[in-house]
Amino acid sequence: MLDDEKLSHVADWLLGPPLKILAILVLASVANWVGRRAVKRSLTKLHSGAVRELDARKRTPAALLETGETSVRAEQRIDALSSVLRSVLSFVIWATAALMCLGEVGIDLGPLIAGAGVLGVAIGFGSQSLVRDFLSGAFILVEDQFGVGDIVDVGEASGTVEAVSLRTTRLRAIDGTVWHVPNGEIRRVGNMSQHWSRALLDIEVAYDTVVEHARSVIEGVADSVWEEDDGVLEEPELWGVEQLGANGVMLRLVVKTTPSQQWRVSRELRERIKAAFDEEGIEIPFPQQTVWHKPAEVS
Repeated sequence: MLDDEKLSHVADWLLGPPLKILAILVLASVANWVGRRAVKRSLTKLHSGAVRELDARKRTPAALLETGETSVRAEQRIDALSSVLRSVLSFVIWATAALMCLGEVGIDLGPLIAGAGVLGVAIGFGSQSLVRDFLSGAFILVEDQFGVGDIVDVGEASGTVEAVSLRTTRLRAIDGTVWHVPNGEIRRVGNMSQHWSRALLDIEVAYDTVVEHARSVIEGVADSVWEEDDGVLEEPELWGVEQLGANGVMLRLVVKTTPSQQWRVSRELRERIKAAFDEEGIEIPFPQQTVWHKPAEVS
């Protein structure tokens, strides 16, 4: 009779906690799978909130533009965010499942939960800057403020973005210096290569130059570069006289280019404009000063 009671208790225990623990683990696995897929889908929808290009251009690389489908740039943002959010979600789900399993085997969860709460508060107070960095990094990625390959100015540092994580951004300056900038310290961002760029040239000619002649020469050079260079997106615009300086007349030329190509196009334009000015006899002014000598009066 005693053996029957023992067998009955063992059977009740085997059919109780083990089955409940198995059910908890199965439900946790299903919730983890569903949650990870939901994170990916939600982030795919969020990419539409980023800055979009107003007009499509034939010669702009398609990967740089936001279209109806997810672009390469958006995929990079989604992968960066989803990997972190999926890890956090999996940790929460499995930690909850582990606590529930411990409760099923008779362990008192009250002290564990209280200790975890105190530890969480202590960590929260001690890592406020870290939390701020992570939140700022998440918004940078979701809003597509900048990405790998962009040329940005974040205040104290500027250069080409080499890596963007939720905590820091790594920049490579033009002199080769690598800057590691915490995302929470970034107060404003100047992106010089998102979607399209613009070459801005202020060209100075001497005062005795016929402005219309100089305009025609500059426009001819700019149009030739536009026809030959795929980095130029639209017909260059010569806005006209920008300034009457101390030494000459300043003419402003603007050229819309593909991202990060404004400096190369500017160098090409300056070189060609200099050669064209030499052929046309247009003088590039240099600092001049007129001195009036007044003879001293004889008393």
